[in-house]
Order: sequence, then structure tokens, then C-alpha cells
Amino acid sequence: MRLSKFLECDRGKLFVISGPSGTGKGTICREVVDRINAEISISMTTRPPRPGEADGREYYFVSKEVFLDNIDNNGFLEHAEVFGNRYGTPKDMVIKKLEEGMDVILEIDVQGALQVKDSYDEAILVFILPPSLRELERRIVSRGTESKKDIQKRLSRAMDEIGLIDRYEYTVINDELNIAVNNIISIIQAEHFKINNNKERIIKKFKEEQ
Repeated sequence: MRLSKFLECDRGKLFVISGPSGTGKGTICREVVDRINAEISISMTTRPPRPGEADGREYYFVSKEVFLDNIDNNGFLEHAEVFGNRYGTPKDMVIKKLEEGMDVILEIDVQGALQVKDSYDEAILVFILPPSLRELERRIVSRGTESKKDIQKRLSRAMDEIGLIDRYEYTVINDELNIAVNNIISIIQAEHFKINNNKERIIKKFKEEQ
């Protein structure tokens, strides 16, 4: 067996991709899973679908009552309220994929990311930054789904979120999409080759060959 293959962990890893709204997190995550063996966890939300979104693809769109039932039953790995809407990551689905050896990517807001880290310390947090605040504003405006008041709220929140960047293991600037995607893939690959993931198996392998 090639050593590089041997070093791959049996259990999948949980990568949390987050950052301010408008930084392109969703596009990056979709590109990453198109290139490597990983899955994006689908979150549950009480917000209505945006044009082009479908239930079970971008999100599970549910009522507030269904969402609260999941909270009562400890059914979320994390959950948060953002701009009056609730978002949560179904716990059982994520854990099942990790146990099957699949890497799972969570694309969630900063508030949710920090909850995941508190409840699942092995999660690897990656913060996506825009090239500049002006570019971030341009991207939000170009979506055409926000009022001027909401845009200012998002920009203000973005600055608060950037202030929490020291809680993350990695940061990637999304200036050029292909470069940002390659950087995320490099992070995922590097995490699988960390010594603490493989120490016991490496020692056992070489002792057996003595």
C-alpha cells in the first residue's frame, strides 16, 4: 500500500466554511465538492426560498414550528437566528457521513460556525474574506434582493464577523474564484496528513515491518 493512501483517515473531517454574506461561500463550496470527494451539508431554515432555490438542495425550508421541534429534540449540530430567520445543521446527517469516511463541508454564518466549534472541537474552521469592503458591498447590491437598509445592516454585521477571525484556523480571500477554491482544497488535503491524525497507525505499520 502506498504510504500516501495509508495516511488517509478512515473517518471524515468536518470543514466549516463561513464569512460575511456576499463573500461567495456557496460558489466556493460547490466548486470544491465538484473536484474532490466531499459533500456539502444541507442546512434547515425558516426563511423563504430565493428565486431558483429548491427545497432539499440549497436548504430544507421548514416552518418555525418544525424548526423549534428540532431544537427541543437536540437535532441540530448548531442553530442560529440571522436577520429574523433561523438556520440549523441537522446533526444526525453530518455525523453519519463522517463515520462513513466522507468529508463534510458546512457553509454557514459565523455565529453558527463558532457553535459548531464549541460542540465539535475537531471541526476545522475556514473564514472567507472579500477583497475589500467596497467589493463586498458591490456583490450584495448586484444580487438585487436587499433594500438599502438591509445592505447597510449586512455591511455592519460583516465588520463584526471579521472581528472574530482569530477563532478560525484558516482564512482565504475570495478575489479570484479558482485560486480561492484551490486554497480550500489544499487546506482539506493538508488536514488529512497531520501527524496527530495518523500517529498510531504510522507507528503500527512500521513496527509490523521490522
